[in-house]
Amino acid sequence: MEGHWYDAEAGPLVRPYAMTGGRTKPGPHGVRFDLIALVVVGGAGPAAGDEALLGPEHRVLLGLCGAQTQSVAELAADADLPVGVVRVLLGDLLEGGHVKVSRPVPPARLPDERILREVIDGLRAL
Repeated sequence: MEGHWYDAEAGPLVRPYAMTGGRTKPGPHGVRFDLIALVVVGGAGPAAGDEALLGPEHRVLLGLCGAQTQSVAELAADADLPVGVVRVLLGDLLEGGHVKVSRPVPPARLPDERILREVIDGLRAL
């Protein structure tokens, strides 16, 4: 039965709920991570003692964010993890102060398209 934990073609067989401790929502505050939210390592990153408390998937995400700012979708693709799992793990990292997340601007706060067209037309007239 010990050979059932690893498949040569598929790699380790770890279910997503095992990575998140059975959780499906990020953190107790229910933070929502949009696919285009940008994630970067916060401050100096985790201290040596903190990193020992993080799981291997947390450390992979920190490594990916440490190289450059990445979106949630990019992190999921690069870490080869489901987006739902990445959102839960990012919630853990956010609450621990290990990462910072900048959320996209809501469409209601974006400038009106008419104004942008007028600006473009004005620049072309120069």
